Amino acid sequence: MFKRKKEFGLKCPECGSTEILVDNEKGEKTCSKCGLILNESMIDTQQDWRAFDTEELEKTARTGAPLTKMRHDKGIGTEIGKSKAELFKVSAGKRGQYFRIKNWQKRLVSGKDRNYGYALSELERIASALSLPKNLQEEIGSMYEKALEEGLVKGRSIEAIIGSLVYALSREYGSPRLMSEICDVSGVDKRDLGRTYRYVARKLNLRVIPAKAVNYVPRCATILKLGDKTQIKAKQYLKNIKSEEDISGKGPIGLAAATLYIAAIMNGEIVSQRKIAEAIGVTEVTIRNRCKDIAKSLGIEEKVEQKIKELENLQKE
Repeated sequence: MFKRKKEFGLKCPECGSTEILVDNEKGEKTCSKCGLILNESMIDTQQDWRAFDTEELEKTARTGAPLTKMRHDKGIGTEIGKSKAELFKVSAGKRGQYFRIKNWQKRLVSGKDRNYGYALSELERIASALSLPKNLQEEIGSMYEKALEEGLVKGRSIEAIIGSLVYALSREYGSPRLMSEICDVSGVDKRDLGRTYRYVARKLNLRVIPAKAVNYVPRCATILKLGDKTQIKAKQYLKNIKSEEDISGKGPIGLAAATLYIAAIMNGEIVSQRKIAEAIGVTEVTIRNRCKDIAKSLGIEEKVEQKIKELENLQKE
């Protein structure tokens, strides 16, 4: 069957035409204008079987799952006996042999592979709890493997290393996670996580640029269960800040929390500074001071105060 196709860099040497006819049955490429055969006896790269549904596709396919960095053996290893239920599929006379093979497989697995396999399962659990994207998970897995090869894991818990890589690389990918969130999910103390993060970043040469407040807005809004309008307004406020000196040197998490508070108030959503402080992990004093700085820079101090009074009156009624 002929199919008209344009290929980059493929041109007829006789007439200079770029319109090439491809005949998959004969394995020929022919110029559509002068009829010159450009290539013949081509290798057929198409599959030699057909499948009409998913079940038939699984039966006829001769390749397995693609290689993945989320498995310690890249997904090409074989595991004997994944669960105890597999034992009953073996005849009674061969159960002893089954146990011996299974034990030998455990002995042959190196300590590095065991460590890496446990770390990837822990990463998958943390990534699921924090809703991390797949590409970020694979990058964290690769960096952990590098840390394992350089001996950075010795004397430190796997959870602390994974948590510090999640904190560092999520900021690099523009979707930072709060350190308090990572501590709650991984079960690592905040001080230990901070110490491990600084050590790993120094040893692996991770140049982590300070995250911007805009990057923290979506995550903080999700934690506070605020609407999309409030989130969009908070981002606009941060972009419209006239002078960078007003927010220079201020913590991005505190700025994001304060901006969300102002945006929620202006949209008529009732939310207290105490609730935001407890959910985000900052103090009420920080939110109050950042609110003053942002409102002053945007020139909306009177509007914010008026809106707060209106909401307070509605609550009293």
